[in-house]
Amino acid sequence: MANDLSSLYTKVRAHSLSLCRGLETEDFCIQPAIEASPPKWHLAHTTWFFETFLLLPLVTAYQRQVEAYGYLFNSYYEGIGQQWPREDRGKLSRPTVREIMEYREHVDRALLELLDAPGNRAQDISRRTLLGLHHEQQHQELLVTDIKRNFGANPLNPCYQASGIELTLTEPSEPIEFVEFDGGLTRIGVAAERSQALEFSDFSFDNETPEHQVYLGPFAIASRLSTNGEYLEFIEDGGYQRPELWLAEAWSRITREGWAAPLYWTSQDGEWFEYRLSGRQPLDRSQRVAHLSYYEADAFARWQGVRLPTEAEWEHSQLPAGNPVLGEAFGRLWQWTSSAYGPYPGFRQWAGPVGEYNGKFMSGQMVLRGSSCATPDGHARTSYRNFFYPWDRWQYMGVRLAKDSIPVISRGSS
Repeated sequence: MANDLSSLYTKVRAHSLSLCRGLETEDFCIQPAIEASPPKWHLAHTTWFFETFLLLPLVTAYQRQVEAYGYLFNSYYEGIGQQWPREDRGKLSRPTVREIMEYREHVDRALLELLDAPGNRAQDISRRTLLGLHHEQQHQELLVTDIKRNFGANPLNPCYQASGIELTLTEPSEPIEFVEFDGGLTRIGVAAERSQALEFSDFSFDNETPEHQVYLGPFAIASRLSTNGEYLEFIEDGGYQRPELWLAEAWSRITREGWAAPLYWTSQDGEWFEYRLSGRQPLDRSQRVAHLSYYEADAFARWQGVRLPTEAEWEHSQLPAGNPVLGEAFGRLWQWTSSAYGPYPGFRQWAGPVGEYNGKFMSGQMVLRGSSCATPDGHARTSYRNFFYPWDRWQYMGVRLAKDSIPVISRGSS
């Protein structure tokens, strides 16, 4: 197990660096928005995580390379200590990119030594390492989306990647069909004992537990994600000028901030363009519409005369006991649900400071399901609960529509 985990650790850590190939030194330092961190901060914070939750508590002889890193690269763990303000992460020219790479090497050497000789705390070390690896995979997706946020705000429309990540969104569209489900009692979530698994592929976060029973009414869910062309019809029908389609908070925000299209869309001389990782491109109507806020996804669904699925409906549609025929559930876009992010019945967050990972954010955010084209291999699963504020849209967020079904009642029923 130690050798397997060491190999996995090395592979995951190397992927973070591979995502930064092609960046210039200047690109590592830019923070284009409060929600988007500079690439060098992601590289340092994921390293801080392994150092803070494995090396410092478990390796007596371990020493921080630079004591101030404990403050600079703490994201939100109040139980660990103070943090450098999130909105100021792009104001630090030091430590340099070279120094952060040295920091990663310093922690990697110590962590691999720990994995090779775990002693009598092997299970604890394995669980913490798996958490750290899945945490790093989350930041790998953020690396991609934050680089896109940086480049997409640059008038030069620089190319990050001529081909690769976003190519998964290029296939032509079949007409949407609504797949019917009878509803009834179903189980969602992850059993508590499964959440303690020591295999990477069986990992789950605490917010996915416990498994529990829910009742669903009859419903139908779209066979695929909605496209740019379909969303463009919403825009051309005055969707952003019709208050009856929008939640009150949503209408306030779109009018205050002047939203008139998805993030990265621009109009010039009557033609629409979209910034993609390959640069500014003519809008492809068959592409799945991406970078929508919950507010926009909800308004679009209202305009269609339908709604967004609940997270229980989404998960049930993927279960073997259900009818897993939906296309594009994974690897394209995260899909907004109408479910507020909160605890499952019987939820118990992890003990200690690491328990701040998910539980303290269970207020004011909405759940997304599935995964995106930027989600690393091995990180997606049916029970995964992603969550963002309803106005966020810099992630790869899309729309899968749903609607209520009317159960068929036979003439002999009473």
